Amino acid sequence: MLTEERYDLIMKRLQEQGVVKLQELVELLDASESTVRRDLVDLENRNLLKRIHGGATLANQKSWEPGIEEKTFKNIQQKNVIARLAAEQLVDGECIYLDAGTTTLAMIPFIEAKDVTVVTNGLSHVEALVSKNIRSYLLGGMMKVHTKAVIGSMALQNLDNFRFDKCFLGTNGVDAGMGYTTPDPEEAIIKRRAHQLSGRTYVLADSSKIGDIAFAKLFDLEEAILITESLPDAWRGPITEKTKVIEG
Repeated sequence: MLTEERYDLIMKRLQEQGVVKLQELVELLDASESTVRRDLVDLENRNLLKRIHGGATLANQKSWEPGIEEKTFKNIQQKNVIARLAAEQLVDGECIYLDAGTTTLAMIPFIEAKDVTVVTNGLSHVEALVSKNIRSYLLGGMMKVHTKAVIGSMALQNLDNFRFDKCFLGTNGVDAGMGYTTPDPEEAIIKRRAHQLSGRTYVLADSSKIGDIAFAKLFDLEEAILITESLPDAWRGPITEKTKVIEG
């Protein structure tokens, strides 16, 4: 099979599914894994797709969201810097909301404040919190399989039983005009409501998300404090004009 024929089949499958696994392409193209990897690199260089852990997705697909496995191994050092800065915002005795996501999950080992109560919609989060003897509540509702986040109307009703001193949220995009965004509208509703129920909101985002826009809006930039490891120079003015930024 010619190279361009493989490219055509890869793009057709992506158009059909949005996301495709590497092994699926190996079988589809009847080619070696190394050949398929080279094809994906070339197509990514053409801005036609985006390589992800174990496969590829269409480029600039605003409604696509990576799974927790891929997120866990992405930008680890940056996430740890952000997580430490976020944990430093906690005060003894506070009640907080901790959003599902790998950056908020990374906060837990850095929590030193005493007598903190945490409400979360992250399955991985409550396991880590309990192992650290932190008083924790897990929202009930529908579990998203690939992100292990609890969402839906039941989770929203459950969330309304609480009020928070602070909340810590993840995001997929930070833009001066569009504000904070995420791919899933249902998850956006949970994040937005947690923000409304909190005295102060922090949004945790590594620098790769600055300037990106996902499908569903959370709220405007000025409604929260942004925590990032390093604000890109191109976005420093537009972002800092609208909100406080805590940098590593």
